[in-house]
Amino acid sequence: MKVNFNYDGNIACRAILQDQLEKLDIKYQLLDLGQIEISDDVSEENFTALQDSLKKYAIHIIDNPKGQLIQKIKDAIIEIVYEKDKFPNITISQYLSDKLNLRYGYITNVFSEYTHTSIENFIIIQKIERAKKLIIEEKLTLTEISHELNYSSVAYLSTQFKKVTGLTPSMFKRIVGKRRELSNNEVVKRQNNPDIL
Repeated sequence: MKVNFNYDGNIACRAILQDQLEKLDIKYQLLDLGQIEISDDVSEENFTALQDSLKKYAIHIIDNPKGQLIQKIKDAIIEIVYEKDKFPNITISQYLSDKLNLRYGYITNVFSEYTHTSIENFIIIQKIERAKKLIIEEKLTLTEISHELNYSSVAYLSTQFKKVTGLTPSMFKRIVGKRRELSNNEVVKRQNNPDIL
């Protein structure tokens, strides 16, 4: 049986972190996305165990300052893209400068140097990922999605969507619909004939 589901990656990551920290009886406080504060000294053995347990979920502890900065930049961008209603009308460059207390020029240089892409490109990719999620959820029209993601028009969203995915949003929506239909047909087939494996 196929089951479709929706999830919030940030909430899932926080839940995994909490679970693993509590298993090792490590006292902590969740801070911003991608950051926790450990209250007590942690033995090297427990810290290694934490690193190993998090690796199973593709979560890695970042131990160099520039790597930490890159993660903070990514988290801030994801936060803006997914929770834009919580933010006043402010440019992303101003928001990142204020949040990280660094000049935007420095932020972009470090980001490009370590990720081999620009902040602008990372923002586009995150917006398209969000658009895909919204299309799959089928709660908003393409016009509403383009407005939600601050695109000036559906045509502009479509151009960037196609550049990133190779498909227009309409094509993507049709493919999702077709897969759902096939999946639902498969479920009905199995319900009508329980002998099918």
